[in-house]
Amino acid sequence: MSPLVALAFTGASGMPYGVRLLECLLGAGAQVHLLYSRVSQIVARQEMDLALPGRAKDAEAFFAERFHAAPGQLRAFGREEWFAPVASGSNPPEAMVVCPCSMGTLAAIAQGLSDNLIERAADVMLKESRRLILVPRETPFSAIHLENMLRLARAGAVILPANPGFYHHPQRVEDLVDFVVARVLDQLRIAHTLMPRWGTPGTDPA
Repeated sequence: MSPLVALAFTGASGMPYGVRLLECLLGAGAQVHLLYSRVSQIVARQEMDLALPGRAKDAEAFFAERFHAAPGQLRAFGREEWFAPVASGSNPPEAMVVCPCSMGTLAAIAQGLSDNLIERAADVMLKESRRLILVPRETPFSAIHLENMLRLARAGAVILPANPGFYHHPQRVEDLVDFVVARVLDQLRIAHTLMPRWGTPGTDPA
């Protein structure tokens, strides 16, 4: 059975990571429940010249067509859709990724605020002991940021900063994006061929 993954876009810089991850998840046959904040729409336009529709159903149709999703493979939900499956521990996905993850969203999840569907879905993942992966894109980190990350790591979340490596000899910006997306897919245990693995031809730093 194909895994069900919740993917959330928030207002941090790094929207190319999230969009590429969505493409790869759909390409791998995963079922995806997409959530996104209002600020992520602004970031998508600024960073990618991407007009992310304001209505969840329109975003669902937009990305399904863009990435050739199978019927029903992708579902999108608005921030106040409290009857969405991800809002309840009785119907959680196998995993959730917040990519990119703003410091505001990270702090809200760390405090268990659950003021919108993204925060509630993340809270469900923690309480149900399901995999929650947060991809923060911020620098430098303040002590508050670090304390929130430590609190979440202790609660079971995976903190996976958008820090691309260079041992695969990237030639394009897309190669750097794929490095981070590959690490997320590894955490989800979803097979990919985005980049060679350490110790294989093409990764020798010598």
